[in-house]
Amino acid sequence: MSLKLLLKRGALLAVANWQAVAIQFLAESTFQVLLAVPIFGAAILVAVAIGADLGDLLQGGLRDIVANITRALTSEPVALASFLAAFAIALAAGSALMCLVKGGTLDVLLAANDSAGPIESDPITFESVHSASQFNLTRFMNGCVRLFRPYLGLGLVLMCVYAISGAVYLACVVYGYRATEGVVSVIGWTFIAAVATILLILWITLVNLVYLLLQIAMAADNIGLSEAFGAVARFVRAEVSVLARMFLIILGLVVGATLVSALAWSGVGLIAFVPVVGLAVVPLQVVALILRGLAFEYIGLAAAGAYLTLYRRLPRSVERHDTDVMVAAAGNPAGPLGPAQTASPSGSSASGSGAV
Repeated sequence: MSLKLLLKRGALLAVANWQAVAIQFLAESTFQVLLAVPIFGAAILVAVAIGADLGDLLQGGLRDIVANITRALTSEPVALASFLAAFAIALAAGSALMCLVKGGTLDVLLAANDSAGPIESDPITFESVHSASQFNLTRFMNGCVRLFRPYLGLGLVLMCVYAISGAVYLACVVYGYRATEGVVSVIGWTFIAAVATILLILWITLVNLVYLLLQIAMAADNIGLSEAFGAVARFVRAEVSVLARMFLIILGLVVGATLVSALAWSGVGLIAFVPVVGLAVVPLQVVALILRGLAFEYIGLAAAGAYLTLYRRLPRSVERHDTDVMVAAAGNPAGPLGPAQTASPSGSSASGSGAV
């Protein structure tokens, strides 16, 4: 199967099971709300207790807001510890929710991939897409129950990797700041910080890819975490070229969607300066956020469908080949393949010139 057909199949599997996209979006939104509660609470606490400006504390992205609040709370150790504890609880609860929902989503994708047939090569019709629609609440909940514990353990490993990566990044930035001296100290430290940031982004992106492949392996083969590492390693060695190209294409789609959403958000923000019409900014911003979230969840689910199709292809062909060889060996004393038999690429045996 070509790369184009793999991506097309993943996109069609995501469209056919659009309910999973919506549930993923709701879970992601809930996760963000859970993280926002302790952040806004801490911001109000800082504004009341320390007298800091609330608008300055809530400027920038999530990491900037957390950094601003942490810096403001350094003079109040008890308040800082309470904020960090509340944020950790919200992060743990949200991560557990995402692990639960991801299990049901991948279980639905597995069923869709098995029942879809060659939809990537057939004309796109309602009937062909409907054949891949395998979402129902029973299957989704069974997948959540079946995969919650292994995914929770995998999520803990991911959090540890994130923590270690962040610690290494901070160590590189601090060491670079101390190592640079003289007139070019600022330029040298800026360069080191920029290189470290780029390497961190690339590393986190690669870690997220391995995390998704581990989830697919655990769901498809019903195996534990340690076995999943070996299965993913074999899968990457066998399909490294296709995986690399698929990853670059999906990364390009994510970057493009991010730029488009940023431009759309900027355009919506300009309406706020128009008298009377500016009242429509809030609902437009809500609609833009919903569309942005659904688009990113769809891209993620389509990517998971493409990776899942590629992962299921090789193990099944190998399994069929091994089964055919054992059956032929048991039924033919002359060997696994008889004198007039040749092995076909799919692992089955064919006779003479009539092999396909």
